[in-house]
Amino acid sequence: MKKEIGFTLLELMIVVAIILIIAAIAVPNLLKSKMAANEASAAASSRTISTSNVTYTSTYNIGFAGTLPQLGPTGGSCATVSSACADLIDSVLSSGTKSGYSFNYSAPAAAPTTTAPNNTFAVLATPLTPGTTSYSTFCIDQTNVLKKDPTGTTAGPSSAGCGTFIGTSI
Repeated sequence: MKKEIGFTLLELMIVVAIILIIAAIAVPNLLKSKMAANEASAAASSRTISTSNVTYTSTYNIGFAGTLPQLGPTGGSCATVSSACADLIDSVLSSGTKSGYSFNYSAPAAAPTTTAPNNTFAVLATPLTPGTTSYSTFCIDQTNVLKKDPTGTTAGPSSAGCGTFIGTSI
């Protein structure tokens, strides 16, 4: 009789069971890693918006941008770089959502001028799906201090800044 080479059904079932156990352990850690990456991206994007606003102020002498798209690239109604589309941040961030976060930008006037400049602004970054994309909210304003609320319960921002934001500076 000829000896057959191969695996038995029992051996294959054991291998599959081991792979499922390893996957059950790894998946929650992968989700936590994804949430941590989203938080890091939100913090970095908030700082990018703040830094871009400083550049906007020194370039156009009308205070901070009135809206997030004003910091974004040219296109549509903006053919050239101007205070209406300063090309300081990318189109993804200027749309208001990036890496599982929504960026809510607030300033006193949507169209600042030299006689009525925006002296304040605030950006609140909130998770698009709390508990799935992340938990924490971030706020940054004209002080360039990034604040984090790990519980994600803070609402806002106001055009006056993050003064009432419940969180810690990071």
